[in-house]
Amino acid sequence: MTTLSSPATGPRTARRARRALSRRRVLPRRRELAWRRVRPEWVLLVSGAALVPWLYVLARTVPSTALVGRWNAAWVGLDALEALGLLSTAALRRRGDDRHRLTAAATAALLVVDAWWDTVTAAPGGALVSAVAMAVCAELPLAALCTALALGRERPTVTDATTVGTTTAPGPPVAPRTPITPGRRPTRE
Repeated sequence: MTTLSSPATGPRTARRARRALSRRRVLPRRRELAWRRVRPEWVLLVSGAALVPWLYVLARTVPSTALVGRWNAAWVGLDALEALGLLSTAALRRRGDDRHRLTAAATAALLVVDAWWDTVTAAPGGALVSAVAMAVCAELPLAALCTALALGRERPTVTDATTVGTTTAPGPPVAPRTPITPGRRPTRE
């Protein structure tokens, strides 16, 4: 291996190489420092606080009724996203893929939004009763299930309960492994 000041490269070439290396190191450091100054938590906090006065403006200025074009496309799109979220969560969970937590969280949010908009936009009378029934009996329980899946607080399934404490080799029972999920540290019992 040759050094930067070897006779084959010469002292000038070695200095150039050292300068080039130092320039490469400086750019990532500046990016890291810029990222440390702008914390995502602060951006979210300021953005959330800025929405509070905006809510007041919306409550005072937006008309209570409106004619909307493509209303059916909006509802079909929302329900299609919910179906896609439920199906992908089920498929990922069935495969044992831990990414089911992400799709479950997004689907839970969509279901809560759907329940909210169904009840708020329903006409008084039978439409409102059916919207509330749909929210209470279907959308909000599904959102709760998806939230439990996203947080990892679901109950063990029948196959999980039968494999707890079983071993493949003679000896003491082996405790089941708990998967490590982002944001959670493994604990010892």
